[in-house]
Amino acid sequence: MPTSKRLARQRALTSLKAQRERQMTWLKRAVAVAVIALAAGLLYNTLSGYSLDQILQSIKAIPLPRLALAAGFAAGSYFCLTWFDFLAVRYAGTPLPYRRCALASFCSLSLGHNIGFAALSSGAIRYRFYSRWGMSAGQIAKVVIFCGVTVGLGLLTLAGIALLLRPDLAAKMLGLTPSLAVAVGALCLVLSALYLVAAAFLRRKVKIKNWTLPMPELKLAAAQIGIGSVNFACVAGCLHQTLSAVGDLPYFAVAAAYVIANASALLTHVPGGLGVIESVVMFLIPGGAVIGALVMFRVIYFLVPLCIGGPLFGLTEIYYRKKK
Repeated sequence: MPTSKRLARQRALTSLKAQRERQMTWLKRAVAVAVIALAAGLLYNTLSGYSLDQILQSIKAIPLPRLALAAGFAAGSYFCLTWFDFLAVRYAGTPLPYRRCALASFCSLSLGHNIGFAALSSGAIRYRFYSRWGMSAGQIAKVVIFCGVTVGLGLLTLAGIALLLRPDLAAKMLGLTPSLAVAVGALCLVLSALYLVAAAFLRRKVKIKNWTLPMPELKLAAAQIGIGSVNFACVAGCLHQTLSAVGDLPYFAVAAAYVIANASALLTHVPGGLGVIESVVMFLIPGGAVIGALVMFRVIYFLVPLCIGGPLFGLTEIYYRKKK
């Protein structure tokens, strides 16, 4: 090929590459603007569902020590969630500093919990962060899958414990006999144990359609179960503290109710389990007095992180744009 033609072809390829990069830049900016706008919309919708008087009365109805403990449990949950990402990037083979994992986790989940379809919504925000830090699309997909499995393992383990400790409550809520509720609880714990066994002895990669995923090492698998269970225990603790202001409830009764409600929310992809948690808690504590406690739970666990995570995501977009 003559030199002039080769140079012309190289220039054409370079121009095409530059055009694609510009398109991707604008696409990323559009996604960032859309996420920020969505966060603002979610904040408005959440607040518009309750009057200011309702929120203030809900706060006043809860003793300050319980309010502080509820906030502490919520903070503990989001802290656990940062470790989901910290472990996940190691599973993907691209370890990053904890501060970066914490930033990506909090921004993605404070928004994703409110948007619904968490695997997609939080996954898109995670992609925004991790792609900047040199991770490929395949590696980010591994992070999202690992975090999703950690959620499932935590829910499965806590469900098993709750069903074994409170089979009577689970039987009423699920329409099962107590013995069958115990059997389901034991099965949940057996499945968690089998995951550990597979991590210890299964060296082959797991193939799901076109995806090939290696099993995590045993220590990573054990950390998934541990941190996943503690996360859900913290969320149940937050709910327990707000509900205890209106009724004398044992922790494991609330945990069992929350696990069942959250499993339903995951299946239906309702944003924040909207309506699902309320209906289960209404079953647990009949009467309208519980509404105030539920409002407070949503304010502490969903609204406050959204108010922090939305602006924080916007600031990171401004920072990285200026840095670029």
